[in-house]
Amino acid sequence: MDVTGNAFVTGGGSGIGKAACLALAKEGASGILVVDINVKAAEATAAEAIAIASNPSFRAEAFGIDVSVEESVKKAVAHMVQSFERIDYCVHCAGITVQSATPMAEASFSEFQTLVTNHVHGTFLVNSHILAVMKTQELKPVDTATPYLGGTRGSVVNLGSVLATWAAPGFVPYIASKHAVLGISRTAAIDHAGSGIRVNCVCPTWVDTPLFDRSVKVIPGLDRETALSGIPMNRLCTAKEVSDAILFLCGTRSSFITGIALPVDGGHDICRV
Repeated sequence: MDVTGNAFVTGGGSGIGKAACLALAKEGASGILVVDINVKAAEATAAEAIAIASNPSFRAEAFGIDVSVEESVKKAVAHMVQSFERIDYCVHCAGITVQSATPMAEASFSEFQTLVTNHVHGTFLVNSHILAVMKTQELKPVDTATPYLGGTRGSVVNLGSVLATWAAPGFVPYIASKHAVLGISRTAAIDHAGSGIRVNCVCPTWVDTPLFDRSVKVIPGLDRETALSGIPMNRLCTAKEVSDAILFLCGTRSSFITGIALPVDGGHDICRV
């Protein structure tokens, strides 16, 4: 892969965020700041990344963050700049799940606010502060052998969902917030395309992660069998498969791709009714 720069990864302590950190380290990144609300989990990911890194100059650090608090995001981004100097990739995976599957008329406004605060406010804060740094960075050639491709100042990948582009009953807090994540991503892509910065959104179906396990515990009627019912490939997505898509969108092989919602869903999107 063509990911040789420094990455800022939120939600890096577990699940898709952790898989992204390990994939970046294995594929040649020079540095990663693993940020998570659980600092111990972030430290464990950083240690694993160091153990498998292919770049001899690789460094990884951990840092605590609450993506819904602006001062916390500012501190994490400032630490990244101070320690690594440049942010080539931002992978924003921090997220939470719903506590119940409830029709709109009975939905909890408090739960709606919680998911909006985490997913929408968090995505806005992480993207806005990362983009502000990327805009000031030196423009690097996308490919020295192909000058026509121009330069890059960075790539941002936000974690969306198949539910960022369509709806399902009973999930209004999650669906509304993930629609907003995609809207933020597309707006950021338009705003910063001329600066050599790409912003994309990866949209997986159910992924076999601790977040899915928590969803099974709190959503009545949800289990692996029901989760698979709409997926033609008849299995859950793996965190590695999502991280592969993230690597593609971070690297220069996707140099003419910005503002997209990339489904990683085993055909879930095309068979929905």
